[in-house]
Amino acid sequence: MKENKFTIKDRIGTIVAEFPKAVETFMKYNIDFCCGGDRPLQTALEEGDLPQEKVIEELNQAYCEFDRKAEDIDWRQESMTDLIDYVVNTHHQFMREELPVLNELLNRILKAHYLKEGELLGRIHKLFYQLRGEIEEHLIKEEKLLFPAIKEYEAKGTEEKLEKALKIMAETEDEHDHAGDILKEVRSLTDNYQLPEGVCRTFALTYDKFEEIEQDLFQHIHLENNILFERLKNINS
Repeated sequence: MKENKFTIKDRIGTIVAEFPKAVETFMKYNIDFCCGGDRPLQTALEEGDLPQEKVIEELNQAYCEFDRKAEDIDWRQESMTDLIDYVVNTHHQFMREELPVLNELLNRILKAHYLKEGELLGRIHKLFYQLRGEIEEHLIKEEKLLFPAIKEYEAKGTEEKLEKALKIMAETEDEHDHAGDILKEVRSLTDNYQLPEGVCRTFALTYDKFEEIEQDLFQHIHLENNILFERLKNINS
């Protein structure tokens, strides 16, 4: 019998770093793989009262069936500069394109369904504007402060430049946690994006867009917290 690749003792972030498709299993069971990526999988399973054997079986089955394609990149093996460029060109760009779309969708359903779903939509609306403001500032801070500091360290390698990058990084990690918490609150508020009865197609599109943004943000945070930042922290280890 083939031994399982992953066990409940493995850190969540390590699993995703080695097997990116693990996020599909973690998203299915609402397991935090970005901000909570430093925890053993067992801790998340116990906190969520999740079926441990079933989750680990699905995870290892997915790994066995996965055929790594040539274009799949193991970012642990690439330079920090290349990873940064990927994050900016993929995840930052996604947010700049999709946050305005979600904003428009939210405004439409707020007008159309306010009489029936006003309390729910009002709370979601406020959370979204908080999230959008934090993400937009966060992207700028990364592009103007954090990422240049990391690239400069990778190019020149001085202790002073490493300390500067680590200091900015610590502030950025806190922002990651807060953005993730807002999205978890939206998911909880909507009962995992269950649509109210009798709503329009735009309402469904709004929830779909929220889930797309959630998944992209968590992938973004995973690449930074569990790979980029982990490498930076362990340079002198």
